[in-house]
Amino acid sequence: MPKTISEQRKITINELPSELPDFSGFEPKDSIIKKWIISWIKGAFSKKVIKENDILPSKADISQHLGVSIGTVQNAIRYVEDEGYLISKQKLGTMISNCTNPITTDKKSISKRDKAIIAIKQAIIQTKCKIGKPIPSTRKMSEFLGISQNTTRLAYEYLCSVGILESMQMRGNDSNWYLKSYPRVNSDEYSKIETMEAETLVDKLTADIKTYLSQNYSVGDKIPSHEELAINLNVSVKTINDCIKNLNKEGIVISRRGRYGSILAQNPLKPVYEPLKENSIFAKAEDASFYSYQKVKNLIIELINNEYNAGDKLPSMMELSAKFDVSTNTIRKAMISLEQDGFVTFSRGRFGGTFLIEKPSNSDKQQYQWISINPEYI
Repeated sequence: MPKTISEQRKITINELPSELPDFSGFEPKDSIIKKWIISWIKGAFSKKVIKENDILPSKADISQHLGVSIGTVQNAIRYVEDEGYLISKQKLGTMISNCTNPITTDKKSISKRDKAIIAIKQAIIQTKCKIGKPIPSTRKMSEFLGISQNTTRLAYEYLCSVGILESMQMRGNDSNWYLKSYPRVNSDEYSKIETMEAETLVDKLTADIKTYLSQNYSVGDKIPSHEELAINLNVSVKTINDCIKNLNKEGIVISRRGRYGSILAQNPLKPVYEPLKENSIFAKAEDASFYSYQKVKNLIIELINNEYNAGDKLPSMMELSAKFDVSTNTIRKAMISLEQDGFVTFSRGRFGGTFLIEKPSNSDKQQYQWISINPEYI
């Protein structure tokens, strides 16, 4: 019988090695942390200091212990999971696996990163990239494959860890990823690409939510909050957020901001496959966000042209968020758009930040008058 949460021991942060990993080289931090965690798990497991199903300290505690970002720790733990030494469970945490016989295959549904890895392998093969030559940057590859740049970067880093790619870690170089060895895509991976729909946790849970809503709500009803759905379905709120985004895109749910909540627009199991005409004067949050970041982008351009010169460091996203009274996510979208236009560049590290390459022109400035109004009511 599996252990309950109360029976499982949680490892304290003080049980991790006091000797921290060395980040002084060019190897990515998440890769260094991966090796550090695996080395500790092997040693502690053999000495019976830890055992299977013990729960790792939270990512936030580990990030504070190591002095790195939570995202870096999250990537490192994902790599350790790939090696079979850890298993993550929703609403529980990250647990120690059976270290005497780590399982590295078929332990979880295919993830977005796994799909990206297969797609990148195929792209390398189809475009006949040559060993030792640079491959497209993560930005260009993400645009080519239609996936996020962060997912592409995670896939690139995994391919580096298995010896297919190599990163030169050269700042400012758009092609710092090189082909080290030629990849192979087996028949199982091809079948995964062909049947990737509804395979990730979000995709599967979206299908479960459709069934749940169909059985418990009628068209026009306000559905439970994301927090309530997370509790009812025993998953994280972030996973629910991603699922509701999918339902918005399909026109099954209409999400409004604030107290309005989300409304069931169609029967999830019998959707009407026509462009949805909303029955509210409020536009979808997704559309409002689009107009908002475009508007903020124009405000940032005006600020740059009035107060900054090429080479200057721009204010942080938090500072811009406070200045324009919008979310940091809206600022991030606007800055990414400016980076894609070639006006700014991002640099990481202690002396990093956002730097102005050249002043953008005001000639293409657009006016957005209907920020949160449904076009059906214009």
